[in-house]
Amino acid sequence: MEIQKRKGKQVGRLTATEQQYQEDLQRLRGLRPIDDDFMRCLFKDNIPLAEFVLRIITDKPDLIITDCETQKDMKRLAGARSICLDAYGMDSVGKKYDLEVQRQDEGADPHRARYHSSVMDIENLHSGQEFKELLDTYIIFIIEKDFYGQGEAVYAIERINLATGKSFEDGEHILYVNGEYRGKSDIGKLMHDFNCTQAADMNFELMAERTRYLKENPKGVQEMCKMMEDMRKESLKEVAKRMLADGMLTLEKIAEYAGLPLDEVKKLKADKTF
Repeated sequence: MEIQKRKGKQVGRLTATEQQYQEDLQRLRGLRPIDDDFMRCLFKDNIPLAEFVLRIITDKPDLIITDCETQKDMKRLAGARSICLDAYGMDSVGKKYDLEVQRQDEGADPHRARYHSSVMDIENLHSGQEFKELLDTYIIFIIEKDFYGQGEAVYAIERINLATGKSFEDGEHILYVNGEYRGKSDIGKLMHDFNCTQAADMNFELMAERTRYLKENPKGVQEMCKMMEDMRKESLKEVAKRMLADGMLTLEKIAEYAGLPLDEVKKLKADKTF
């Protein structure tokens, strides 16, 4: 039965909007928790899942997470590069956790871990506080491949005093999680789940339950499709920002090439966010 014509350019029997929706559904079927797009919705408003995952990765079975926020923007210094954290949480004693998923090795460059740590420090030490009040931070990269190639489940990075061989104890902790690890421990089972496309194949029910909701429940599917649409819009805005920064094209041409309404391009220019 031919789909009735709706607003949008006709593409065969489907409008452009309907065609995009079908493509999103197909893409959704192949997404895994280790894919950034899916991870955003996986942990959104889901403290129990964030707590469960962090307990396994940090080997702290009594860890209590009191707050978790996805896609948290952080920028405190004018002109400094901002970062958007995949999942940002705090435990019951105030320690902060930045959980990032990275498909490619270049996304897990040690300098990036250093920068994430520094931005979190700036975010969490306010005017009038003593430096010793700075809380512990954990930067956690879950990487699809074994970044260090030694077959370990987790690589813990800590500062040490080279002269004494003792820990520097500055409260900064960086963890690289091997997404390829498949040992019989909980971390191996968790990495298996992070690479699954179907809830039925997962070991842990908390992961499976949320995955099932986002892929099989109509409300969850709609949430995922909206997130993918929002990401496309953000990507188009980034293209427009680069064109505005270049300064070689008219606003009308930028709108045409970026696929954005002219009013949106004018707003980007007025906001000077490029």
